[in-house]
Amino acid sequence: MNRAKMQQPQLNHSFIIPRSTLHILSMFIPEPHPNAWHRFNHKLSSSRWGAKLFSFIFHHIDRAALELTNGRFTVGGWATGLPVAILTTTGAKSGQPRALPLLAIPDGVRVIFIASNWGGAKYPAWYHNLRAQPQCAVTYRGETRAFSARATQGAEYEHYWQKAVTLYQGYAEYQKRTGGRPIPIMLLEPKA
Repeated sequence: MNRAKMQQPQLNHSFIIPRSTLHILSMFIPEPHPNAWHRFNHKLSSSRWGAKLFSFIFHHIDRAALELTNGRFTVGGWATGLPVAILTTTGAKSGQPRALPLLAIPDGVRVIFIASNWGGAKYPAWYHNLRAQPQCAVTYRGETRAFSARATQGAEYEHYWQKAVTLYQGYAEYQKRTGGRPIPIMLLEPKA
C-alpha cells in the first residue's frame, strides 16, 4: 500500500487537556528509593529511643532547613531517603493555618500521610485538623498544590498500609507502641 495515499487519522481535539490542569496530572512527589544508609536510619528512627528523640527535634530541624533552602532540602529526607513535605492544614479549633513537615508517601498524583505520631498513644494534631477541614495544601521542593483529604478504610486502607510499611518499616514498629490506637491513613487527592 502506498503510504503517501494513506490518510492520517483525525485527532479529536475535545480530549486535549488544558495546559492549566497539566500540573494536576503530573507526579508531584517522585517515588523514593532508599539505599542501605537510608534503611539503617529507618531502623534508628523507628526504635523506641530514636522515635522519642526524633519526634522532638526533626520537625524543628526540618522546618529551619526548609526555610533556608526555599523548601528544597530536609535533614529527615536526606537521612531516610524519603520525601518530606510541608502539610498545611486549618486548625480544627483555631481556624488558623498550621504547617508541619511530614513524611509523604507518593501515589501518582495523590499523597498519603500516615497519622502514626511516632507510635504515640494520641493522634497527631494535623490528623484532627484534616478531619475537621479536609481542604489543605502540600509543599514539596518549593511547589505548593491544593488537596482534599479523606481517611482510607477497608481494602484501600490495607493497600496503603502495605505500601507505607514496605517503604518505611518504622510504621509497623509504631503500630506496636500505640497502645491499641489504630493508625489512620489520610489520602490527599488534588483539587482541580
